[in-house]
Amino acid sequence: MSRWEPNARGRLEQAALELYTERGYEQTTVAEIAKRAGLTERTFFRHFADKREVLFAGAASLEELLVATVAELPESASPIDAVTAALDAAAAAFGERRAHARKRQTVITANAVLKERELIKLASLSAALADTLRGRGVGEPAASLTAEVGVAVFKVAFERWIEETNQRDFSHLIRESLAELKAVMAGT
Repeated sequence: MSRWEPNARGRLEQAALELYTERGYEQTTVAEIAKRAGLTERTFFRHFADKREVLFAGAASLEELLVATVAELPESASPIDAVTAALDAAAAAFGERRAHARKRQTVITANAVLKERELIKLASLSAALADTLRGRGVGEPAASLTAEVGVAVFKVAFERWIEETNQRDFSHLIRESLAELKAVMAGT
């Protein structure tokens, strides 16, 4: 009997990303992921519904972080300031995971099914932010527009952050993207 090792979920995520990068998403099986991680398929399915969800395991935590950040701000915070604070919190959570995020995004970009799942994740983030803004008394369409803009800024800043040549801080890129948007809106 093998000795138990901690962090099965993390090991599965790492093994999956390695295999997806080496062999491609479609060519990798759950059995191979589990074997690479030194675990069983049964253990894999205790943590993930399918091999796709390994790449999206953090989506619920990210959504919770964004929603909690917006909900905890003072009532006086404007909708865009609330969403900006949430994006800053998200940037801090990503921290030093740029290399991991870059690899993950490369795998997602190479597969249509994964790109679709990424779009669903972003739509879910927007819906959750809009609901939270409405809970703060922001009316429509302001709540939905602000949430959508926030997710668009997050997406653009994230794509810039994971570029090979970019070494700037994710939070800085979020602020820069917001400034660009404001300039566009002002017609400058």
